Amino acid sequence: MSVLTRAPVIWALFFAMVAITLGFQFFGPSVGGVYLDLQSTGVASRILIDGLTGAQRNAHFWVTVLLDAAYPLAYGGFFAAMALRFFGKAGPVLALPALATIVADIGENTVQALALAGAADLLDVKDWLTPLKFGLFALAGLIALVALAVAIFRLARRLLNRPAG
Repeated sequence: MSVLTRAPVIWALFFAMVAITLGFQFFGPSVGGVYLDLQSTGVASRILIDGLTGAQRNAHFWVTVLLDAAYPLAYGGFFAAMALRFFGKAGPVLALPALATIVADIGENTVQALALAGAADLLDVKDWLTPLKFGLFALAGLIALVALAVAIFRLARRLLNRPAG
């Protein structure tokens, strides 16, 4: 896990997270403007899928399988790396929500891809999986923000304590 805490890795994960977020904005119109990830129930997800054209369903499938598969690895990796780097011995415990978010998001993506492909309808799982994902995301994001505050504090202290000259 020491590789994950290196500054270049943290920056790469951050930039990947931002790039993928922008990618969602770019592909939004091709998937019909609303992503399945934002539907928190199976019923709402089925209604959304039923309203998609064939092209929108296909685009949504590929965005889910490619872009949204990478997204939890980017943001989850970033959140976990921040906790591991800036919270010392507590870091591994504080990284757990980020790691759990990755698992929940990939599970949700799998369910959605199966439904979009017409292979299986397991969308009722979203009734608990999507709220779980968003709750874990919020917790992991908050931990990462506190880690950022710790990083800024440490940097400021280092700069203020540096000898003049």
